[in-house]
Amino acid sequence: MLSVLRDSWALLLGVMLLVLGNGMQGSLLGIRGGQEDMSTFHLSIVMSSYFLGYLIGSQIAPNMIRRVGHVRVFAALGSLISAVLIMYAVAPNWIAWSLMRVLIGFSFAGVYIAAESWLNDASSNENRGQALSLYLIVQMIGLIAAQGLLNLGDPGGYILFVIPSILVSLAFTPILLSVARAPAFDTTKRLTFRALYEASPLGCVGMFILGGVFSAQYGMAAVWGTQSGLNVRDTTIFIACIYIGGVIFQYPIGLLSDRMDRRQVIFGLAAVGAVGLMIPVAMTIPFWALCVIGGLAGAAANPLYSLLLAYVNDYLDRSDMAGASAGLMFINGLGAITGPVITGWVMAIYGPSGFFLFMGVLLGILAIYTIWRMTQRKGTVEATSSYKAVLASATQVVMEVAMIEGDSDSPGVEPDDSAAAEQ
Repeated sequence: MLSVLRDSWALLLGVMLLVLGNGMQGSLLGIRGGQEDMSTFHLSIVMSSYFLGYLIGSQIAPNMIRRVGHVRVFAALGSLISAVLIMYAVAPNWIAWSLMRVLIGFSFAGVYIAAESWLNDASSNENRGQALSLYLIVQMIGLIAAQGLLNLGDPGGYILFVIPSILVSLAFTPILLSVARAPAFDTTKRLTFRALYEASPLGCVGMFILGGVFSAQYGMAAVWGTQSGLNVRDTTIFIACIYIGGVIFQYPIGLLSDRMDRRQVIFGLAAVGAVGLMIPVAMTIPFWALCVIGGLAGAAANPLYSLLLAYVNDYLDRSDMAGASAGLMFINGLGAITGPVITGWVMAIYGPSGFFLFMGVLLGILAIYTIWRMTQRKGTVEATSSYKAVLASATQVVMEVAMIEGDSDSPGVEPDDSAAAEQ
């Protein structure tokens, strides 16, 4: 891992700065929007717009890179991101913010795809799994640190909008100066949705549900904090707890899932998450307990994403894994677009507790559906793919690497073999 860090530190540093800027703007808008008296529903539209732009960008950016190259796409979209981050403070209006969030989601999708393909090209077959692990660690450090940076200024002023713009601008320096050449980029032919669903109904349904859970967590947590009357410090602490919970439990859950039927682990995580999220709905609890619930939500949702990827992998031929990653990302993106909007609607009816209610209901549905799927297909432990931790914000470049690397690491399975699909 040290050799990977030595060879790719500049790329990883640039990615961390990008994530820092992106993590700041999402939470900041939720807090500033409350100060501007934007309604919960309007803020939910703002938050949902990012995921709409991200989904569009993930589909268009690969073709843009193929036509004009990594460097031009990277520079153009990076400049757009920096400009939009400052424009938020100039036009504090929910309609303007929604349009800007579509632009920034589109741009971040393209920037992430370019950076991740560079990182993938800089890695070898022997250390690609280590590079993926370092990439995950760098992302989580950026997301958690971003919450701390929000305490450096007044959300009602300009400085907190300038800081992420500067961070994103600085991110391009180590990446562009350290990369000797732009890698070849080929778009992957997607596996049809029907074929993907036939291979793993649980994987498809679970990815859609988790899209709603993730977008609610990361899009509406700051809105929940503002609606609950929390100050900036407490709101950012709560959001950081979500990320920290996801980091701590990624690898223990992955280790467990490689040794038993993954569906049992999926059910357990979804059920525990659903029950835990219903606690603040049923009763008033102190802030420290809310932070524990936030950590529990992250500990359930983050590993579930990687678990579902590994589970789908178990029923795919190796040749289909790249195409499946694009399809799964699209399904997850559709769920992510709807998450903040429905969360905002539920919060408008039930108040701040609607934030936890929505996520708890979704995880409960996933737990029930998992139990039903266990009655429809025989489980397997032998010759399955290995669990690889990834975040829901990863592009199809990282998802594809995670799925193929997981298959290569499978115990008793040669790299060119495939797990037998059960039709």
